[in-house]
Amino acid sequence: MDLQGFFQRQPTDYVDTQALGRCLRAMVEAGLDQLPLPGSGRTLERFQRLAEVGGHDLGLCKLYEGHTDALAIFRQLGLSAPSGTWGMWAAEPPQARALVSTQGQRVTLNGRKAWCSGAAVLSHGLITAWDEQGRQQLVAVALDQPGVTITFEGWEAVGMQATASVQVLFENAHAQAVGNPGDYLQRPGFWQGGIGIAACWYGAAQSIGERLRRHCAQRDEPHALAHLGAVDSALHGAAEVLRASARAIDAAPLDDAELLARRARAVVEEAAEQVIRHVGRALGAGPYCQDRQFARLIADLPVFLRQSHGERDLAALGQKIHTGTWTL
Repeated sequence: MDLQGFFQRQPTDYVDTQALGRCLRAMVEAGLDQLPLPGSGRTLERFQRLAEVGGHDLGLCKLYEGHTDALAIFRQLGLSAPSGTWGMWAAEPPQARALVSTQGQRVTLNGRKAWCSGAAVLSHGLITAWDEQGRQQLVAVALDQPGVTITFEGWEAVGMQATASVQVLFENAHAQAVGNPGDYLQRPGFWQGGIGIAACWYGAAQSIGERLRRHCAQRDEPHALAHLGAVDSALHGAAEVLRASARAIDAAPLDDAELLARRARAVVEEAAEQVIRHVGRALGAGPYCQDRQFARLIADLPVFLRQSHGERDLAALGQKIHTGTWTL
């Protein structure tokens, strides 16, 4: 079964985190989480699937992207992809830090992890923690064990509400080290995965833009058509960048993709914001108030876009290219 066929059988209204969890489990059982790895020669196909889920529901996409990213990380580090549903949680705010200690064969996890999307409905988490030497270590942890407490803290969002990206507490929880210290950031797949996030943004923006396309197909409104032209140019540019990024990754899968990712994310973020603006001005209040899926996407996308750090990310991009040039 493909994603389109699967979604045709699914409700379009995921009312809470439990509904997202049920859908993700059904996708896993149907094998729809088995995406091509970045750099496998089929990177565009991976981006297309992420975009398709993003266009259906961004809350579901958040959990799906994290799960499929975790599976990719296991395989990139030479490990078998495990069963279950996985969260990939790597945010490192100063007030939430997880510490890992090793005694013989036992790996123990203590501390707090923030921004744990879907923690209440997933079976496992793949998280960044810090060892006794101050090195970042990736660890896998089962979430249904004693010593793991999924809180209700840290998530007051309206957009992306159903993802319940709460804080999780660990107290002598059993964990498994995944790879060596530093592997999470040092592998080529880290920045390649960052472009996958942009594909999720694109999918949601494309779905929002389709509402305007349908509107213009039924009504001859010059102003709406002008907005549609702006939406088309934004989405066309973003799609071309994602396609070019996929080709570049497949051509050199072991290269550092940071510059590629920073450029792609900046372009797609700007395109998504343009789509939100133009579609809203063209269609007015109607779909915000009467089309539930549209209303959820238009509320969720600005929150999901904040996985970009705005001007801080643009400054990092500028730092990488300020001594270069542009050519055609």
